[in-house]
Amino acid sequence: MKIHEYQAKGILAQHGVPVPRGEVVYSPEEAAGAAKTMGGSVVVKAQIHAGGRGKGGGVKIAKDVDEAAEIAKNMLGMKLVTHQTGPEGRIVQRVLIEETLPIERELYLGIVLDRVQGKPVFMASAAGGVDIEEIAAKSPELILKETIESGLGLTPFQARKLAFGMGLPAVAVGGAVAAMTALARAYAAVDASLAEINPFILTTDGKVYALDAKINLDDNALYRHKDLLELRDLNEEDPLEVEASRYGLNYIKLDGTVGCMVNGAGLAMATMDIIKYAGGSPANFLDVGGGANSDQIKNAFRILLSDRNVKAVLINIFGGILRCDTLATGVVAAARELQVQVPVVVRMEGTNVQEGKRILTESGLNFAVADGMRDAAEKVVRLAQ
Repeated sequence: MKIHEYQAKGILAQHGVPVPRGEVVYSPEEAAGAAKTMGGSVVVKAQIHAGGRGKGGGVKIAKDVDEAAEIAKNMLGMKLVTHQTGPEGRIVQRVLIEETLPIERELYLGIVLDRVQGKPVFMASAAGGVDIEEIAAKSPELILKETIESGLGLTPFQARKLAFGMGLPAVAVGGAVAAMTALARAYAAVDASLAEINPFILTTDGKVYALDAKINLDDNALYRHKDLLELRDLNEEDPLEVEASRYGLNYIKLDGTVGCMVNGAGLAMATMDIIKYAGGSPANFLDVGGGANSDQIKNAFRILLSDRNVKAVLINIFGGILRCDTLATGVVAAARELQVQVPVVVRMEGTNVQEGKRILTESGLNFAVADGMRDAAEKVVRLAQ
C-alpha cells in the first residue's frame, strides 16, 4: 500500500527522523494560514502517489503568504503528469505547505528488501536529489549498502560507515547516524516494503532533515497495523483495482488487449508470459485465488471486462480447490448478465474438468475451449487481433 509524502513523514517523525515543519491543506485559504505560521517563505508540494512531482510542476517555492495561496489555488485540482503517473496523470486533491531550509547538500537514503539475501538492505548515496535511478544504473559505485541483520537493526557502526562514506562533515555525523538508525526502526516497525528519503539534506548549519519521504507498506502485514489502513487514499488507486479488492481479488491493470483470469499467482505470471510469447499483450493480472466461488468469478469477469482495452479474454484455471464446474458456472452467469461481446477462450484442467467443459459448450455462448496453454494463448492472441 502506498501512502502520501506527508503521511510518510509523520511515521518517520514518530521514530525520530528529523523532518521540516509542515502542514497538509486542502484550500488556498488553509495554505495562506499555514504559510503565515511558518514565516511566509514556504514550499508548496502536491501530494500524489508518484515521484517526479518537481519536474511536473508539483513542487514550487513561495516567497510570501499571498504567493503560497496563489500557488496552492493553481495546484489544487490540477492534473499532474510525471514519468510515474503515465499520460493520464493524477488529480491533486491536497498540498503540503512546508518550511524552507538552507540546503548545503542533497543526499539519498533508502531501505529495500534484498530477496537474494532475504534481508533488508540500507542504501545511501552522496548523489541525492532527482534521477537517483539513473545514477544507480550508470554509477552503481555511488550507492553504498549495508545489510540489516534481523534483531539488530542498522547498527551505529554501520550508520557511521555510511555517513563517512557520503563525505559528511564531522559536525553532521552524529545527527546523520541518529536519523539513519531511526529510519531503519521505522521501516521495521510498520512492516514497510520500501522506505526512501530523497533528498536527505544537510543544511548550512550542519543539521540533517528528510526533505522528502516515501514509504510503501506490505499489504500482507496490514492486519497488524489497523491504524495504518486509515492512511489509504482510494482516490490515488485505479478504480478497478479498488473494486477488485472489495471481493478479495488480486487485480492489477496493465496496458495490453488480452484480459486474463487465472487462479494462483504463479499460473497468472506464466499465463502473461505465454501471451507475450504468442505475440500478444496482457491487459491485466487477475488472480481469483484457489477458493473462489461462483459470485467471485462473476465479479472478477465483470471487473476484467470493464477495461475498454480488452479485446479478448483468456480464462486459465487449474481446478483444485476451485473446481472447474464452479468456474464454468460463474463464467456463464457473468457472460449472460454482462452480455459479453468479446471472444472468450477457456483453458481448464483439474477437478470436474469434463463437467466444466460440458457447462461451457452447452451454454449456447461463444466460448472457445483450448487444449493446453499454448493453444489457449495462440487462440486468444489471434482473436484479440
